[in-house]
Amino acid sequence: MRVLILSSGGKDSSYATWWAMMRGWEVVGMVTVRITDSDSMMFQVPSTALAGLQAASAGIPWLPIPVSGDENSEMDELEQALQNVVKGSRKTRSEIWSSDEKSNACWPAEWAWPEELIRLRPEQPIDALVVGALRSDYQKTRIEQMCQRLDIISYCPLWHHNGISHMRDLVAHNHKVMMTSVTSDGLGEEWLGRILDSDNLAELEKLAETFRFNVDGEGGEFETAVVGAPWMNRRIDTHYTQHWTGRRGWLDIWAAELV
Repeated sequence: MRVLILSSGGKDSSYATWWAMMRGWEVVGMVTVRITDSDSMMFQVPSTALAGLQAASAGIPWLPIPVSGDENSEMDELEQALQNVVKGSRKTRSEIWSSDEKSNACWPAEWAWPEELIRLRPEQPIDALVVGALRSDYQKTRIEQMCQRLDIISYCPLWHHNGISHMRDLVAHNHKVMMTSVTSDGLGEEWLGRILDSDNLAELEKLAETFRFNVDGEGGEFETAVVGAPWMNRRIDTHYTQHWTGRRGWLDIWAAELV
């Protein structure tokens, strides 16, 4: 089975990648949607460039796809970009997009391109797309419809997993999950940049019960980036600035490297 992973660089994408590898499938590439506008109802916006370093760490080809974020067109844009890839295109990413699009929409200009970042050149068709969707019917349905049109299988290994069990599995299996934004009562600025471990995960579970938010962040209470995982060969070192408004906060990751 030759598969692509739809990866935002967050915890659920990391689990989906690990799941596919544990099944013995060939992960041909990691696809990252890079929103060029301010927001998207479908895809994560901040910190997605870290998915490129994750892919480089694992020696997996990476395909960042610029998408507008417009609800009426973003899936069409993604589908169009994937058409040649899933059919076994020999085009390199640089032949599909201009160098200006690469630097402005796909990869932060101030980050150096790592030598390990391999361009995606599948010479055989892709069989499936693996997605880390948890409970969003909106996301899952639109991806499944796209995969049907592309004539590939859609796998959602985390679909309706228990939130607490999912978070505990991530920590227990050494996924280094960093909190990159918080937007819920009970989560203060001290959570920004934290790497989840068994101790602070127990604290997160108590806060989720007290303040009635989703412990897995599925309601948008927080967002994450994975800086180390069992499927990665090297971890990611990040440099960032914290921003806090008094009610919500986020990390501005201005540099990152493999170490």
